Amino acid sequence: MKMTLLALFAAATLMTARADPLPGGQAAAHVLNRIAFGPAPGDLERVTRSGVRAYIDSQLEPEAIALPAALGARLAALEAPNRSAGKTLGEFEQARRNARDETPAALAQRRARVARIARDTAEARLLRAIYSPRQLEEVMLDFWFNHFNVAASKGNVQALVASYERDAIRPWVFGSFRQLLGATAKHPAMLYYLDNYLSAGPAPAGARGRPRGLNENYARELMELHTLGVDGGYTQRDVTELARMLTGWTYDQRALIAADQGFRFDSRRHDQGAKTWLGRAVPAQGQAEGEMALDVLAVHPATARHLSYKLAQYFVQDEPPPALVGRMARTWQANDGDIRAVLRVLFASDEFMAPASVGAKFKTPYQYVVSAARASAAPLGDIGPLLSAMTQLGMPLYGCQTPDGYKNTEAAWMNPHALTRRIVFATALGAGRLPLGAQPAPLEAASSVTPAPLDPQVLEATLGTAVSARTRDMVAASPIALRAAMLLGGPDFMQR
Repeated sequence: MKMTLLALFAAATLMTARADPLPGGQAAAHVLNRIAFGPAPGDLERVTRSGVRAYIDSQLEPEAIALPAALGARLAALEAPNRSAGKTLGEFEQARRNARDETPAALAQRRARVARIARDTAEARLLRAIYSPRQLEEVMLDFWFNHFNVAASKGNVQALVASYERDAIRPWVFGSFRQLLGATAKHPAMLYYLDNYLSAGPAPAGARGRPRGLNENYARELMELHTLGVDGGYTQRDVTELARMLTGWTYDQRALIAADQGFRFDSRRHDQGAKTWLGRAVPAQGQAEGEMALDVLAVHPATARHLSYKLAQYFVQDEPPPALVGRMARTWQANDGDIRAVLRVLFASDEFMAPASVGAKFKTPYQYVVSAARASAAPLGDIGPLLSAMTQLGMPLYGCQTPDGYKNTEAAWMNPHALTRRIVFATALGAGRLPLGAQPAPLEAASSVTPAPLDPQVLEATLGTAVSARTRDMVAASPIALRAAMLLGGPDFMQR
């Protein structure tokens, strides 16, 4: 029976049947699948009633949308996401210290403390993504974190990632790109991940101590990934010169732990020589050299094109229309990299709402798991099964090792093995076999809830016109116990 079901799901998923454009609720379903992580029960009706444009406008102003009290209370109870980077790093370092005389129980307790830091950080992200009515804010957080990726598996980044997401990315997801760029550049997580905290100019003559060295990792990714793009018109010499300009941009771990002092500029480590970068002479000005570089990069025409392409690719199509990218890039430059202004152009465009864009994006594992949790409205007490699912699907949360972050294209995630994994997840969620209701308590109750099979009629109504007529017919002809799993594991739900 299981093999028959998997074969049926695989055959349906691999087919290229996409729903024809539908009037009315289709616009609401399309928007909810693009600027939100898919509809939760009742969302389609609310968006249809208020109007798609009104919904988009409200999502672009998340400050006016109150978080549910239960969600706020759940987030407030988490430790790591609510503490400073220094306090979390101090606990992390203490828990990881090498103590040979400790008992096995003490060692296990310290390992549990490290695991709790990671779990709290992930829980805060998932709770917001699933339950927050500020859905576009969470979608943009996903976009910008991948753009400015740091890997939690690298040393101290695991302890710093909660602060990085909260302090360096979340405040700026709709704001000035220059502020976002500066916040990520100066955060200890980025300084550590791409090794700029180690980078230093040549030591003065006669100086003692360990030899210094220039590290180009951050400077290279700053231009290649974060701003100009790989074809942005710079040279290897520009990478080296920018790395020299950024020497001395560092942090002191002891000061961070003791007094929450993060970024600092160490003039003793700065390369004081004159530089030539992107065709301009850069006199020795200390920290101001790096600040000037960020100013230039944030509004450079190549940055405007690169970021406009990435945003259009994320929200419209894997190969976004060049005319749309061009309009967005012009808006970027005219508004000094104001992210909200660029998004307004994107979401108001004919290309965004075009029939060809409906269902044209394939969900990443993160988008798939979060959208399934939202659509199912399953009580979420334990995020463990969702984290495990993302790992099995090849996208562990905070787990991308490379600085380019996770891809968001169909080519990156569409393959038979991954589809089979998604079907297994959909089957377990649809049948109520995922232990999501375990302690701590879900948002809706004060005690754990035993998982129950999903109601396929409620689920189908939640998804609305995102479910094609062909899929509805297949579901209706299947045993009732399989219907919810077929909706979540079928080709329509894989797309957004």
